[in-house]
Amino acid sequence: MAEMRLVIGSKDGNTKQLALDEGQSKLVKGLKIGEKFKGELVGLQGYELEIKGGADKEGFPMRRDLPGSNRRRVLLSSGTGYKPKQAGIRKKKMIRGNTVDTDISQLNVFVTKKGKKSLNELIKKEESDQSSE
Repeated sequence: MAEMRLVIGSKDGNTKQLALDEGQSKLVKGLKIGEKFKGELVGLQGYELEIKGGADKEGFPMRRDLPGSNRRRVLLSSGTGYKPKQAGIRKKKMIRGNTVDTDISQLNVFVTKKGKKSLNELIKKEESDQSSE
């Protein structure tokens, strides 16, 4: 299983990255884009996070309207995974479904409920714990 990175965005426009270990990755497996989960699953006490998207280990983006966790070639006219240069142009592109799986390497989440401590404090604490091992 590849390492999963969590990219955490907040209302103030800041983003933080957090590396998840294998146990934490298994806890978010099976969740879908748009679902909320408690931050305790990934070591962020008191936070609630919503999944906004992500990418797999080869860089293919997840798409909300494609069910499942498989990669598929889909005819797209706009949206995640394809930005046409002219209106009306469609193209087949490879994208991944909306379900988090073991192949996901980056998971984009947004803070919907803040905890008592700031993200800076919690993530620095996580990094210092991992570096001491």
